[in-house]
Amino acid sequence: MFRFLTAGESHGPALTMIVEGLPAGLPIEKEHIDSDLRRRQGGYGRGGRMKIEKDAVQFLSGVRHGKALGSPITLHIENKDWVNWEERMNTAPVEAEIEPVTRVRPGHADFTGSIKYGHDDVRNSIERSSSRETASRVAVGGLCREFLAQFGITIRSHVLSIVDVGYESTRGMRAEDYNDQMWQVVEESPVRCADAALTEKMIERILAAKREGDTCGGVFEVVAFGAPIGLGTFSQWDRRLSGRLGQAMMSIPSVKAMEIGAGFGASRTTGSHVHDVLRHGEDGSWYHLSNNAGGIEGGITNGEPIVVRVAVKPIPTLAHPLPSIDLATKENIDESRYERSDVCVVPAAGVVGEAMMAIVLTEALIEKCGGDSLTEMLRNYHAFTQA
Repeated sequence: MFRFLTAGESHGPALTMIVEGLPAGLPIEKEHIDSDLRRRQGGYGRGGRMKIEKDAVQFLSGVRHGKALGSPITLHIENKDWVNWEERMNTAPVEAEIEPVTRVRPGHADFTGSIKYGHDDVRNSIERSSSRETASRVAVGGLCREFLAQFGITIRSHVLSIVDVGYESTRGMRAEDYNDQMWQVVEESPVRCADAALTEKMIERILAAKREGDTCGGVFEVVAFGAPIGLGTFSQWDRRLSGRLGQAMMSIPSVKAMEIGAGFGASRTTGSHVHDVLRHGEDGSWYHLSNNAGGIEGGITNGEPIVVRVAVKPIPTLAHPLPSIDLATKENIDESRYERSDVCVVPAAGVVGEAMMAIVLTEALIEKCGGDSLTEMLRNYHAFTQA
């Protein structure tokens, strides 16, 4: 069984992750995980925090000489900004009087978290609900990508839109519609978009929002290549791979919607225009003439690329704050609070989406081809896929 936990506050000393269930003998390249952490920190529209942090993972257990031992893996990411917050975020009582945060930001967990946990200082809600936590998931997802690579599974993401600037349609894209050149362009784009003209327009849109003291949302797409037929199941509602991907993507901060394959577009046409015709090749392979299902049918992978699109709302920390309320006085106020933040996180959110896809597929693959060592698991995998 694969599982993981993350811990740590945004301005605490560090982020910590514990991962259990990866097989013994799995090769682990620290630089691959650090590279994903750097990709998460990039993207046009990020704030000043990214200039402070230099995220890199440290292994504290479960890895020896570059390979997993089969025991729990503990990962650690230092928060370099901690030195500026040590008094405000110290785990021990402090003598200095720390002014509580009481003005809540509309759209953030400031209000709901403080009411739920009975906090009179919103800082107690801010720290764990912060998107800083996603660095932990990218690190865990990096481990999972190392695992999936052993089975020929790769995951990519790119940005489709920023606010109202984006592609007209990407519905029904097949594996051949994506290529190495496209992904190289994506990684070189400041907004992780494959279209150079759209990249410039997206940057202009982010700049316009920044000038207005506003923020930008958008849509990113995550695609997994190489997943075999048969991951997931329809036997129980909570084991459908589509449902598990939905939970994973919707758990990313600021995400408000997601779709698989043609998604909402499939509801606006008829069945004869939506369902993917199945074919059997002379080489014994199965393939579809289109991929409106997004690689999943009946909660099970069908061998096509798994395509997920995710909508990210504008982040709630505005340079020109909205009206709100003061939790201490219960008074309506003209402005909520502003704290150093980003203008747009959509490019970075795509990297987090890759990590969540990797985590879900890792769990499903371990369920299907379980074993204690990588050798055993690969043997089970090949026996299944070559049957």
